[in-house]
Amino acid sequence: MTVNGWIQILIYCALVLALVKPLGGFMARLFSGERTFLSPVLAPVERGFYRLAAVRPEAEQHWTTYAVAMLMFNLAGFLMLYGLQRLQGALPLNPQDMAGVGPELAFNTAISFVTNTNWQNYGGESTMSYLVQTAGLAVQNFLSAATGIVLAVGLIRGFARRSMRTLGNFWSDMTRCVLYVLLPLSFVIALALVWQGTPQNFGPYVTATTVEGAQQLIAQGPAASQIAIKMLGTNGGGFFNVNSAHPYESPTALTNLIQMVAIFALGAALTNTFGRMVGDERQGWAILGAMSVLFIAGVAVCYWAEAQGTPLLASLGIDPAPGNMEGKEVRFGIALSALFAVITTAASCGAVIAMHDAFTPLGGMIPLINMQLGEVIVGGVGAGLYGMLMFAIVAVFVAGLMVGRTPEYLGKKIEAREVKMTMLAVLCLPLMMLGLTALSVVIEPGLAGIFNKGPHGFTEALYAFTSAAANNGSAFGGLSGNTPYYNVALGIAMFVGRFFVIIPMLAIAGSLAAKTTLPPSLGTFPTNGGLFVGLLVGVVLIVGGLTFLPSLALGPLAEHFAMLSGTLF
Repeated sequence: MTVNGWIQILIYCALVLALVKPLGGFMARLFSGERTFLSPVLAPVERGFYRLAAVRPEAEQHWTTYAVAMLMFNLAGFLMLYGLQRLQGALPLNPQDMAGVGPELAFNTAISFVTNTNWQNYGGESTMSYLVQTAGLAVQNFLSAATGIVLAVGLIRGFARRSMRTLGNFWSDMTRCVLYVLLPLSFVIALALVWQGTPQNFGPYVTATTVEGAQQLIAQGPAASQIAIKMLGTNGGGFFNVNSAHPYESPTALTNLIQMVAIFALGAALTNTFGRMVGDERQGWAILGAMSVLFIAGVAVCYWAEAQGTPLLASLGIDPAPGNMEGKEVRFGIALSALFAVITTAASCGAVIAMHDAFTPLGGMIPLINMQLGEVIVGGVGAGLYGMLMFAIVAVFVAGLMVGRTPEYLGKKIEAREVKMTMLAVLCLPLMMLGLTALSVVIEPGLAGIFNKGPHGFTEALYAFTSAAANNGSAFGGLSGNTPYYNVALGIAMFVGRFFVIIPMLAIAGSLAAKTTLPPSLGTFPTNGGLFVGLLVGVVLIVGGLTFLPSLALGPLAEHFAMLSGTLF
């Protein structure tokens, strides 16, 4: 590790922190129905959408109605994206004459983008036409991100409201999120990317002659617009196959920094939105504090592990001092590669600038742990906040048990219904991650896709289903996922990991909104200070450790000790 590396990491953290209050305050005003600085321009457009769709934004919905609207909207998005892929060969904006996508891959990709996972069992520049990339994938990047944000806002309203049976209006929340938040920010980011050299065109691919005289096909396309929302919305699906390591996706050091900041910007800011909407900004800072502790710890371990290199290289007389550069871009180096890996898996993004499959065992374990914890370290836009708030419910429940008192959070009693719904949401993730991994390493269709032997091969399968269920989308590159088995199995994991968490969460929000708020008393456990931050971090780590430590022992930990002993597979 170097001083320069840590300076880059600290600069990144400072930039994200600087955006928390302005973005958080803006979203708090927006979702509270207040006027914002964009209202003079965008309010007429917003009203026009309502008239076209016959939506009454003031008509609020019960949590069940809110949930049904969300499910039907996402079902329509899935069917549209699936159809676009299957009919791609007969549709316009296809200068490379790409054929329609096969049924299993189209199913996997449609589920992937609708659930904000963006797992890609294909190479973007060799599989998807410009029409599918823009009208299909990029559109779902906006809509899946907006879905996560408005669902988090629904849970915030559950804590903030008193004796109410409604959570807001799904249609107006979605419209405002896309129109006022995602579109303007994506437009600015896309312009910055184009300025730095990212293509944004509909021209055919270019054939270039290399210095050796060979012919090379260079992909083009409307990349900047999709890259902007893939980062801002923590989607992560690359326009090009090698994702953000491609020189068109991230041409310069500045674009790399912009993309990293964009991944965390909205997720971190939503903690401030939460604090403002419940009437105590310190509550938001406490949640962000817990996220930050877990994030910094992950960066430190991952950076340290990659900076150590591997003892096997040292035994061959190769200096390990530069660290493990396998699978990394020289222009990014070890510090930024480790930082990006932790960011993208802490934030449910899945974009990559380095091959996680080539990380050291402990370095690759940190992204895996980030996802196994439920992507609550900032997490996907919206999803990270409501995931951490569900762990907060568990934390205050545990604190209540320790003192023999009915647990409370933000003045709301946490009773059996909320705890049961929380556990349903928390347990569905390990069911998919561990259950499907166990199945895949014992049946032939699963084993056929695993490239490496030994514990690393096990980790490849574990990482894939962890990434899918956590709606992350990054991968250990050694797994061949474009098979009927993995396309379907990963699609199921993505579906369960998204919607089997959302429904219990909305049930919790509806239950909390109907309750009265109790005034603080001498027995009230304060949830805006360091003690609560420590308890929350402890609960997240204990639940994660008890659930996933055996699988980590079979995978990255076993590989680490095998590496130290010089064992090869």
